[in-house]
Amino acid sequence: MNIFKTVILMALLSGIMIAVGGSLGGSYGAGIMLIISLGMNFFSYWFSDTIVLKSYNAREVTANDAPQLYEIVSNLARKADLPMPKVYIIDSEVPNAFATGRNPSHAAVAVTTGIMKVLDYNEISGVLGHELAHVKHRDILTGTIAAAMASVISMVAQIAQWGAIFGSRSDEENGGGLGFLVTAIVAPIAATIIQLAISRSREYDADKTGGELCGNPNYLASALEKIEYYAQHSAPMPQAGTATAHMFIVNPLENAKTVFKNLFSTHPPTAERIAKLHEQSLKLSAGR
Repeated sequence: MNIFKTVILMALLSGIMIAVGGSLGGSYGAGIMLIISLGMNFFSYWFSDTIVLKSYNAREVTANDAPQLYEIVSNLARKADLPMPKVYIIDSEVPNAFATGRNPSHAAVAVTTGIMKVLDYNEISGVLGHELAHVKHRDILTGTIAAAMASVISMVAQIAQWGAIFGSRSDEENGGGLGFLVTAIVAPIAATIIQLAISRSREYDADKTGGELCGNPNYLASALEKIEYYAQHSAPMPQAGTATAHMFIVNPLENAKTVFKNLFSTHPPTAERIAKLHEQSLKLSAGR
């Protein structure tokens, strides 16, 4: 169901992108936006992992540098039937983690120094099981493309707003006042909501698979509880931004949310995720 939901949401996001182009430039504008969408997806596919790792100053580590961390990733990757991903550490006291890479053969997992101090071995296994689940489900590429598409829609909408302010197009050319309203205001909001819905829908599946990989869903539940506490009571990660917040296991900008918390959240409520993991654990125990 979540996979089907993701496909529908991605189709809606693409439709909004092409509709925005059509509103501004007719069939020519729609075609331009389609070309931009394809080019952007190609760029995201090849370069998004390198960009995000550099933006967080992540440093790659080997089995000699971080033997316990490397061992956890290696065991989980083998259990998930995945190639061994590259392992990175981010110097940040805020506990968090993410995975990146265009496919399982070119994947990487990154954890903060804070998460290795706050969580025990089993809890880290739960977190990294979740991240490898994203790799296995190819959620990283989906989320990156969705975020990039939403960003382009917002950028074009801003151009439309400035164009209207300086009178570069008449109301008739712009499809009338209603057309402008949809293009400049409604479209970017809708695109953002859809992009975030895609991110949320993938988290539940990653939690479920991660709980299975680490051997006990309660390990991941305990880790989420601790990470959420720090996200709520600590300053956001200095390098964190809205463009990459969806990648982390818990939104690093958690305590910066508004009253529209659920609608504009990159993740489902952590309490709901924990409850589902406890339920999963009970079902697994009952089946043994």
